Amino acid sequence: AAEANATLLGADCAAAGLDVVCSPCLDLRLPGTHGVIGDRAFSADPAEVSRLGAAWVRGLQSAGCIPVIKHIPGHGRALVDSHASLPRVEASVADLAADIAPFRDLAGSGAWAMTAHIVYAAWDAARPATLSPVVVERIIRGAIGFDGVLLSDDLAMGAMAGQSDELAAATIAAGCDVVLHCTGVLAETAAILAASPPLSAVAARRLDAARAATRRARLPATAVA
Repeated sequence: AAEANATLLGADCAAAGLDVVCSPCLDLRLPGTHGVIGDRAFSADPAEVSRLGAAWVRGLQSAGCIPVIKHIPGHGRALVDSHASLPRVEASVADLAADIAPFRDLAGSGAWAMTAHIVYAAWDAARPATLSPVVVERIIRGAIGFDGVLLSDDLAMGAMAGQSDELAAATIAAGCDVVLHCTGVLAETAAILAASPPLSAVAARRLDAARAATRRARLPATAVA
C-alpha cells in the first residue's frame, strides 16, 4: 500500500513536470519530542522505518521521480521546530545509532538525501549538520555510507542564522552538493546563485547515478496512469 501510494503521488508530480520529490521521511517518531515531524514519520522502530521508506523510494522511482530521503542523519529527537529555531540534540553516539539506521539501509537506493538543521552534540557541538564537515564526512558519507546527492534543507528556516548567500557557500563547503532556498524572493535567489559554485564533477556523477536508478525502476506510463 505504501509503495502504491508513493507511485500515485509520483505520477501526479511527474505529470506536473516535477521529477524530484522530497519524500520519504526516515526520521524516527519518538515520544516527548517536537511534533514538527509527527505523522510524517513511519514509526519509532528503525526497521519499520526502513521497510516503509524503501517502499516509498520504489514507488516514487517507478513513477519516474527521484526520491529525497530526509532529514539525514535524523530529526526525530529534536525538541524544537527547526523552521523556527535551531534544535540541539544531546543524545549519545550509541542512541544516535538507531536514528541513522534507516538512512544506512537506504543509502544505496539511488535517492537523494536532505540534511537536518540540527546540532548533534555527540558529533559536532558547534555546527548544525548542514554546515558541519564533520557530520557530512564522518557520519553521512562515512558511518551511513551515503554517496548520493546531498541536498540541504531550506536555508531560509529559523534554525539557520545569517545571510542566505553566506549560508549557501558554507553549506557547499561543508560537503553538500545542492542548496535549497524556499522564500521565492528573486533578489535572494540571485545572491545565492552568485555565492554558489557550479555543480562539481562529483555532484554531477551522483546526480547521474540517481537518474539512472530511477530510469531502471520506472514503470511503463500505462502502469501508473
